This record gives sequence, C-alpha cells and structure tokens, in this order.
Amino acid sequence: MIEELAVVVKIENHQVWVESGQNSACGGCRQKASCTTSALGGVLKKKPVPVDSNIQLKTGDEVMVAIDESLLLRASLLLYLLPLLALFTGAGIADWLLADNSLYADLWIAGSSLVFFLFSLGLINKAQNLLILNYYARPVVVRKI
Repeated sequence: MIEELAVVVKIENHQVWVESGQNSACGGCRQKASCTTSALGGVLKKKPVPVDSNIQLKTGDEVMVAIDESLLLRASLLLYLLPLLALFTGAGIADWLLADNSLYADLWIAGSSLVFFLFSLGLINKAQNLLILNYYARPVVVRKI
C-alpha cells in the first residue's frame, strides 16, 4: 500500500474529501524524482479527492490515506501498454498490407496506427464504464492520526 498523510476538507453525502497534508521531509529530498512515497501526494495536492472511509471523521481531521500498489500497477499497465501495442499493431498491419510500396504508404501506416490507437482508447473507456474491468483504484482512509 502506498500511504500519504491527508487532511479532511469536507464530508457530504457519506463521502469524505481530503487534501494532502504538508510533506516537509519530501520538499528538500534529492531522491524525490525516484521516490514512491510522495506518489499519492502529487495527486492529492492538486485538488480535494473523494476517498472511502469506514471511520467516523470530521472536517480538519488528519488521516492516513492509502492506495493498493498492485491495483495501481495493473491499471497503469492497461492504460499505457494496451494503447501502445494497438499503435504498433496498426502500423504493422498497414505495413504488411501495403508491402508493394504503394503511393502514400507512409500516410496509410500513420493513419492506421492512429485509428488502432483511438480504437483501443475507446475500448478501455467502454470497458471501464461497463465495469468489466476492476482496475478502479480508489484511495481509502486507513487510520485517523
């Protein structure tokens, strides 16, 4: 689990919204680019984020928010690797079909790559909307500080 300290900003409709707390130790660290400790903090600093919580909280409470590493890794592989594979597959198929060096072959290959890429993004979006994929990584409140 990747954990990050956060502050409860608001609670509405049984939903807890948090913002990242101060991370003074990570501010001056030279290993920040390769460190995973502040990975969740980078997302939380931008805006309040809804999180799941089974703990009774009130506005202003400091909490520890966590997200599952394996779920986050699988989701990133799906969202990065699948479109990349589709892009190369589209280029490979177009190159194979246009083996006779026809006029504008490079444009057809580029167009085919783009179509396969956009098609893969559409499939990922449709699968997530239909809840076929269980890759939705939502942070949860682990404990109250």
